[in-house]
Amino acid sequence: MSNTKYIFVTGGVTSSLGKGIISASLAKLLQARGYKVTIQKLDPYINVDPGTLNPYEHGECYVTEDGAETDLDLGHYERFLGTPTSQENNVTTGRIYQSVIEKERRGDYLGKTVQVIPHITDEIKNRIRLVGKKYNYNIVITEIGGTVGDIESLPYIESVRQLKWDLGPTNCLVIHLTLVPYLPTSGELKTKPTQHSVKMLQEAGIQPDVLVLRTQKKLTEDVRNKVALFCNVERSSVIESIDASTIYEVPLLMQKEKLDETVLHKLKLPANRKPELGPWKKFLKRLVFPKHEVHIGLVGKYVELHDAYKSISESFTHAGAANECRVNLQYIHSEHITEENVDEKLGHLDGILVAPGFGSRGIEGKIIAAGYARKHNIPFLGICLGMQCAVVEFARNVLGYKEANSTEMNRRTPYPVIDLMEEQKGVTVKGGTMRLGAYPCRINKKSRIYKAYQIELVNERHRHRYEFNNKYLQDFEKAGMKAVGFNPDTNLVEIMEIPEHRWFVGVQFHPEYRSTVLKPHPVFVDFVKAAIGLSEEKQRKKDHAQIKKTEKI
Repeated sequence: MSNTKYIFVTGGVTSSLGKGIISASLAKLLQARGYKVTIQKLDPYINVDPGTLNPYEHGECYVTEDGAETDLDLGHYERFLGTPTSQENNVTTGRIYQSVIEKERRGDYLGKTVQVIPHITDEIKNRIRLVGKKYNYNIVITEIGGTVGDIESLPYIESVRQLKWDLGPTNCLVIHLTLVPYLPTSGELKTKPTQHSVKMLQEAGIQPDVLVLRTQKKLTEDVRNKVALFCNVERSSVIESIDASTIYEVPLLMQKEKLDETVLHKLKLPANRKPELGPWKKFLKRLVFPKHEVHIGLVGKYVELHDAYKSISESFTHAGAANECRVNLQYIHSEHITEENVDEKLGHLDGILVAPGFGSRGIEGKIIAAGYARKHNIPFLGICLGMQCAVVEFARNVLGYKEANSTEMNRRTPYPVIDLMEEQKGVTVKGGTMRLGAYPCRINKKSRIYKAYQIELVNERHRHRYEFNNKYLQDFEKAGMKAVGFNPDTNLVEIMEIPEHRWFVGVQFHPEYRSTVLKPHPVFVDFVKAAIGLSEEKQRKKDHAQIKKTEKI
C-alpha cells in the first residue's frame, strides 16, 4: 500500500483549457482541508528545461528556490498553495531521455536493448513517485502537459496507465479536463468533442475517474447525464468549470461543484474537515471591490504575449488587493519608445516597471523609460535587466558617462557599469548555467525599501549573468543613487534606490517569483502604494485647477 495518493490531470479537445488552474484549485481545496499537497508538471517537449526557450514560444520561465528553470504553471502552483516547489516538480521529456541515455552509457541496463517500454516509462514513474517519497506528501497532483492524442505525450499516458495498475484504484485517480463548446446558431452545448477525447484516453488504457468540463454556459442536467452515460463516469463525477472573472475564483467554483469531496471519496480519504478559505475569500473581496485605481506601465520586449510576464502581472494582482486597488497594467513595447514619444507613451502613468530580459533588442527604450521615471518623479521599479537599465541611464545622464553601458550590450564600452559576473566568464553552455535560485540579501535599515520589507535579511530568487560593477559604486552614491541591498557573502549589489525620488527602486533579483495570494511581495505592495499616492496627488491638482477655473467664471 502506498502512503501517498496520486491524482493525474490530463487535457483533451484543445490546449490552454486551464489544467494548471484546475490542478492548483483542487490542491488549494485539499490543502485547506488539512492535507499536505504538492503539484507536479510533466512537459512533453524535448528541451531539458524551458531556460533556453524564447518567451514567445513558451511564455515565462519560472525559477524555483533551488534554482530550477521551470514551466510557468509552477508559478500558479506556488501562488495558490503558498508553498515552494523544487527541481522535482517539473519533469520534461528531455530530462527523462537524458537520464535514460546516461544510464545506458554507464551500463546500468546490463546490455539490454533500451526501449520506451519499460525504460522510459519506468523513469517517468520514478520521477512521479520521487516527489511524494522525498517530501512525504499526502497527495501529489501531476499535471500532464499537452492534449491527449499528441504523439509527444504518449509515454506519459502509458506511465499513468501503469501506475493506476501498480497503485490500485484507491491510491490513484485520473481527472480529465475537456471542452464543451457552445454553438450559438443552434443554442446548444456540444458534448461530442468530450466523448471523442475520453475515447482516445480509453484507447490508451485509461478510464478517467472525474471529468471537468470547461464551458461558457451553465451545464444542464441533460448534458451532465449524457456525458456520464457516454463517457462511463458517475454522474457526481461530472464537474462544471465555467468561465470565471478571475482565476482566483476557480477554487470556490470547484468547491461549489464538490470536486474536492468527489476526489477524497474516490481516494478513500476522510472529508470531515471543511476547507478553511476565509483569508482567500477576503482577498477575493478586496480584488473585486477595490477603493483605488492606478495605471502602471510594464515596459518590455515580449509584451505581445502577456504570459511572458505572468508572475509580474499576478504580483500586481496580489499587491493591488493588499492595497484595495485595481491595477490597470499596460504593456508597452520598449522598441517603440523614443526620446520624441516617451511623454506620449508614459506621461499618463502612475508607475513604471521596466521588465527583466536578455539581449540588446529594445534596450534603449528601457533606458529611456527609466530616465523618464527618474526625471518626472514617477514611481519606478526595475527588475533584473530593468535595474541594470536604470543604472546605465543614471551613469549616462547624471554621472556624465555618455558611453556607459552593460558589457552584455557593448563589450567595448569605456564605462562598464554593468559587467559579467566573475564566475560566468568561462561559461559557454547556455542551459542552467546562470546565477539561479534563492540567495540572501542584507538591506540597509535606513533605506526606503527596508520600510517595505520590515526585515534586514531576505532571500530572493535570481536569474542573471551580469551584475552592477562595484568599481563605480562610490560615483553613484555621491550622485544620489544608493546601493541599499547587498549579498552578504559576495558583496554583490542587490538593490539600488534614489532616496530623493518619490519611489525609485531597482532590484537584481526577481521578487515576482515569491509573491503569493496570501503573502503578496512587499516590493510590489509598496510600489503600488506609491502609485496610489501619485494618482491621488494628480487628482487633487486636477480638482484644485477645476475649482480655480470655476472661481474665475
